[in-house]
Amino acid sequence: MNQNATVTFYVVTSNEAGQRIDNFLVRHLKGVPKSLIYRIIRKGEVRIDKKRIKAEYKLQLEDQIRIPPIRLDTPKEQSLIPDTLSKQIENAFLFEDENLIVINKPAGIAVHSGTHGAFGVIEIVRELRQESYLELVHRLDKETSGVLLIAKNRTTLLHLHHLLKEGHAIKKTYIALVVGLWKQGEMEFSERLERQNDRNQKVQVSQDGKISTSHFRPIEKFEKATLMEVQIFTGRMHQIRVQLAHLGFPIVGDEKYGDKTSNLYFAKHLNSKRLFLHAHSIEFEYQNITHQFEAEVEFLY
Repeated sequence: MNQNATVTFYVVTSNEAGQRIDNFLVRHLKGVPKSLIYRIIRKGEVRIDKKRIKAEYKLQLEDQIRIPPIRLDTPKEQSLIPDTLSKQIENAFLFEDENLIVINKPAGIAVHSGTHGAFGVIEIVRELRQESYLELVHRLDKETSGVLLIAKNRTTLLHLHHLLKEGHAIKKTYIALVVGLWKQGEMEFSERLERQNDRNQKVQVSQDGKISTSHFRPIEKFEKATLMEVQIFTGRMHQIRVQLAHLGFPIVGDEKYGDKTSNLYFAKHLNSKRLFLHAHSIEFEYQNITHQFEAEVEFLY
């Protein structure tokens, strides 16, 4: 099968400027294996203004990219996205303009393809919109539901990434149902977190880790659980889940950091095995306008 039968040339626009050439080709040459993309770069078949480049080369405005003929010996099986899933994501759109898409991500769907499957939210949105530029601004765990931002141009992506690095520039609020009766009241908690070197992709409290800070506020207490509001000031992997488990209040349904006995009890009591963590709202300033997006909580106690 021929992806393209002849050499083609592409002139870099402002949307692509600043991207790595390998990442650009992955998006531009849909269906071509990454191994083949890295091979043609390594062999010098991809050139910028007639010069050889490396995979980490960052595109400049008006660079001319030479893309060689791409031939796949056998057709690559395409992962067909079920119509029901596409409709579910389409119905989850909260907002869209020329710069941004905001989605209320359902629990149980990964944000991108990888270990969790052949496609995720971003692949589904790209198929729905067929636009030249769509990138995740941030990530949510597969098990977590709620507000997810997707940038429609590089300027928006870089601006929001800058705000995320500042910590307090973007206000991210979550709702969590935790096991046990919270007695500490409202509190801010900081701890260093580090990824473990194992296949479980778990995070642990460690003095060698990066500082993570969250603000916890109890909303409502039940017989064996507490509904919490959580605001995070850093974006560490599994931050809320690890911190709450460390404090002795694991999130209901958390199979990675929670308690198996408690999870079985709540799964039966609530008729759901999902992780009870929801990205409730996000607030930030862009183009001198304050934007606030909120997703209704999908679970009720």
